[in-house]
Order: sequence, then C-alpha cells, then structure tokens
Amino acid sequence: MYNMKANDVLDGTFSSTALHRLLTRDVQSALTPNATQRTTLIVAGCYILVIGILWHIPILSWIIYPFKLLTVGFHEMSHAFMGLLTCAHIHSIELDPDEGGATSMSGGIPYLTLPAGYLGSSLIGAALIACGFDTNASKIASIVLAVFFLFTLWWAKRDWLTWVLILGMSGLIVLFWFVAGGVALRYLVLFIGVMSCMYCLWDIIDDTISRKVNSSDASQFAKICGCCPSQVWGVLWLFVSLIFFIAGVLVGLAAFKESAAQQKEDSSVFLPVPGSSAAMALTVTKSGIVSMILAVVVGLLGFPM
Repeated sequence: MYNMKANDVLDGTFSSTALHRLLTRDVQSALTPNATQRTTLIVAGCYILVIGILWHIPILSWIIYPFKLLTVGFHEMSHAFMGLLTCAHIHSIELDPDEGGATSMSGGIPYLTLPAGYLGSSLIGAALIACGFDTNASKIASIVLAVFFLFTLWWAKRDWLTWVLILGMSGLIVLFWFVAGGVALRYLVLFIGVMSCMYCLWDIIDDTISRKVNSSDASQFAKICGCCPSQVWGVLWLFVSLIFFIAGVLVGLAAFKESAAQQKEDSSVFLPVPGSSAAMALTVTKSGIVSMILAVVVGLLGFPM
C-alpha cells in the first residue's frame, strides 16, 4: 500500500512527484506478466512466427487460408456495421476466393465507412487478442462473434463462400469450446486475433504503401478527401492498426491476471461445457429455482398443491 508523506501533500492534493510514483508503480504491476500470461505471450509469439512462415510458402499457406478469409470477412463486416451506424442501407457482403471482398451499400458517411474496413478488422483482432488471455473472456468473445456472424450471413445472402466460411468457423469454435474446458477455445480466439491484426497490417502495406491499388479503400478515401495521396492514408491507418495490436496485448496483461488454475475454476461455472458436472449442477439449480417460483405462484393463487 502506498503511504503518503508530509512532503507528498501540497494544498490537499498529491504532489506531482508522488502521483508519478503511484502511477508508475500501478502501471508496472499491471503490465508485468504472471506465469500464465507469459505462456500466452509465448504462444502469441509462436503464432506470429508460424503465420509469417506459412504466409510465404505457397502450398503450406492453404493451412491458414480459411483464417485469411475470416479476416477479410471482419474487414467487410466492419464496413457494413459502420454503414449501419451512419444510416446506410447495406445491400450485400461478398467474399472472393482470391482473398478479396466487397460490401455494397448506399448512403452512409464515406469518411467513416471507408477507413472502417482496415481499422475495424484490426480493432476486432486486438479485442480478440485481449480476450485470448482469459478463458471466460474468450467465451464471451465467441458469443459476440456469433452475433456478428449472423449479421454477416444476413447480408451475404447467396454468397456461398461466406456461408461456408462462417458455418465452418462456427463449428470450429463450438468444437474448441468442448476441449479442455474451454482452454482450447482461448488459444483459438488468440490465434484469430493475431491473424486478424497481422493480415490487416500486411494488407495495408501491400495495397496502399508498397503498391497503389486504385480500388483500395485508401485510394477511394484519397479521392473524396483530395488533400493527401493514398499512401499517406495507408501509413496513418498502419500506425493506428499497430497501436490497436499493441493495445490488445497490454489490455490482456492488465485485465486478466488470473492463473491457469483460477481460470479453470471460473470457467467450470461460467457457461460450462454441456454434459459436464458443473453444467448438470447448474441445470439442477435452475430447475429448483423454477420449481420454487411455481410453488409460490400456485400458493398465491390459492390452488391446491
């Protein structure tokens, strides 16, 4: 506990020196990884290394191909949700087998909907990385993804590739939920987050900085702004996406300090695996509560039991 000294108080407030020491201590303790978090960081580092290797090997790159498409889906979904927030009418979302995509909409605010693709997918990736530090947080993230998937399927209409991708990823998430009490789900969420952030960074560099693609979001954004070339916007979006990536890791370190044993215990009673002892106990508890409520209602109404 921090104890204030007489010279640390000035006119009833902390002096700048004392406040600096307090904040420094709190930040340092919050961002210092424990054993479980160190393991998560090592796994995330391995993900980055493996993704970087598979990315440039033509045959092996098919291993991560579905996750590349998923990130493209995040990109298009971000366009659509920003369009929805700016009162646009979303016509459709389409994914291309060549790792491309398109969101058709009318209305909205282009100044917001155009950058939402890159920045939105990197923000989703950062959020998944943060949730990847905790099992229960990964469960919640999976439920949120499921909601996003439903909207995407609605907008995808008859785009078969989007349907196959979303249904396949949903099945994978459900499968991993059952493995090791949700621990496997945590590492899957972490992988999807790392993949999304890395793909976003690479896509920005490839489409807007190293080469100019006239159909890219940055090129269209440069046309409506008219003040800077697309490369400038690409660099800016790259910088913001990199901040999101780092922020995802820092939030995970600061927010989820539970050990692996604590996470296992908490996960056993929070959305437990169906058929497990915790799920059965939860079902019995709910049945008992419902029975009590029915008994009270029947008693109040004067019906014989």
